[in-house]
Amino acid sequence: MIALYLAFLNSWRGLVHGGRTERAVRLELVLLALGLPVAIVLGGHLWVRVALIASLLLMLGAELLNTAIEKLCDHLHPGRHDRIGIVKDLASAGAFLTQVIAALVWGAAVIDRF
Repeated sequence: MIALYLAFLNSWRGLVHGGRTERAVRLELVLLALGLPVAIVLGGHLWVRVALIASLLLMLGAELLNTAIEKLCDHLHPGRHDRIGIVKDLASAGAFLTQVIAALVWGAAVIDRF
């Protein structure tokens, strides 16, 4: 139980640090905060609400992983490097695709609702 609590604290510190230092993370935290009540109202069924909220959490999680990869790359190789650039671009593409997933889920929920 203590290990789970300590793991939660590590995750919380990462989330707070990401929110304090990264504009993209702050934006996605705002989208999550705004999206939670909208998802409850917009989702007619439990599974729609879960999908709406999960898509926002997935997007935030991918952005945090992207940020972690970028920070690690910058630490290991502070200068410009083509291969490091490719790694960063791949991580960014992964984050972008989760944004596309969120847009698809939210778009489908809006179409279904109205």
